[in-house]
Amino acid sequence: MGNWRRPHYAWTVAAVTFLTLMVAAGFRSTPGVLLVPVEQEFGWSRGTTSLAVGVNLILYGLIGPFSAAMMDKFGIRRVMLAAIAMAGSGAAATLLMQSSWQFVAAWGILVGAGTGVTANVLAAMIVSRWFTARRGLVMGLLTAAAAGGQLLFLPLLANFATQYGWRSVAITIAGATVALLPVVALLMRDRPEDVGLAPYGELPSANAARPPAAPAAPPLAAAFNALGAGLRSRDFLLLAATFFICGGSTNGLIATHLIPACIDNGLAEVTGASLLAFMAVFNFIGTTGSGWLTDRIDSRILLSAYYGLRGLSLLYLPYSFDSVYGLSVFAVFYGLDWIATVPPTVRLTTNIFGKEKTAIMYGWIYVIHSVGGAAAAFLAGVLRADLGSYITPFMSAGALCLIASGMVLLIGSRETRGRTSGLPAGHIAPPQHSA
Repeated sequence: MGNWRRPHYAWTVAAVTFLTLMVAAGFRSTPGVLLVPVEQEFGWSRGTTSLAVGVNLILYGLIGPFSAAMMDKFGIRRVMLAAIAMAGSGAAATLLMQSSWQFVAAWGILVGAGTGVTANVLAAMIVSRWFTARRGLVMGLLTAAAAGGQLLFLPLLANFATQYGWRSVAITIAGATVALLPVVALLMRDRPEDVGLAPYGELPSANAARPPAAPAAPPLAAAFNALGAGLRSRDFLLLAATFFICGGSTNGLIATHLIPACIDNGLAEVTGASLLAFMAVFNFIGTTGSGWLTDRIDSRILLSAYYGLRGLSLLYLPYSFDSVYGLSVFAVFYGLDWIATVPPTVRLTTNIFGKEKTAIMYGWIYVIHSVGGAAAAFLAGVLRADLGSYITPFMSAGALCLIASGMVLLIGSRETRGRTSGLPAGHIAPPQHSA
């Protein structure tokens, strides 16, 4: 009893962040459940509803660097509370909609912006501020929260939509935000210094009790200054380009259109949602494992393997709808790789720009990820309407992933500009082993 030590408060902050990211991921994946019943009730086309998803995905990523700058200026807890309230308001507003522009405004703008703040940029901010040791592992766990959100929410919401109508889905989401708000308000802290601690893995110092001053630059200026630095870095451009493909082949295509594709092939909506949830189990395993590997293996090699395997799985997908066995093989193979790209991408961002700039620079990279997702969500819907199937979107995404597999190996392969981390030009820091 006398030797018991209280766990570092960083783990409490990580747990609250995990819960928030899990709920936000459930919100983000909900359009796959809503598309068909909303179209049937209002008579809207797949292209119209996909537009709302596209706007959602653009804002989901676009707000990232600005949210990182706002967290630096106003504090993580305040920004999280505002974002959760915004997402819940958007879900509740869909109960009153009568026309398609209202669906775009509520689900595209309010839910997109709210969940965008509580996304991977938040995870990068928490990891860079609160952890020195175990960064890769914690980033993997927080990224895997998306899998937990899918696993928890999708089958439940699909059943609600089938049994009680799509409005029950909106009510459930709004209620989840109300339950989450007090947890964040009571337990979240902005920095280790707020509780008199150093980051996990660092020895206490005299400065641990003194939080750093908020940045003088307005959040908007800070965000665009970071973008300027990124555009002068070849490595940043390579990371952004590959993350564009990542977003298109995950959130934009599979998360949005796999359930409608299952319905096209004679499978029930609940079956499609259960398939996504099944994938989420392996996603959780794969992403957590990716975080562990990121602490030990060159992140470029990991990313090349992840994009290559994802490309092969997407090329296989059109042939997997013939049997439950084929879809199960795809679910396992693709699920292990779904968002395993995030921990090594964040690690490379830290290596290039330094830990203080990690969140805001990764925020801009994630903007490109969401632009790719929005483009894929919209174009896949249009192609499905024109061609009558999803074969072309699936095959095109697979080919692009194979291209990305080669692109990531070019990161750090020659002298680059715009580094702010103090590393020699063209150098990629070796993986940092956990303490």
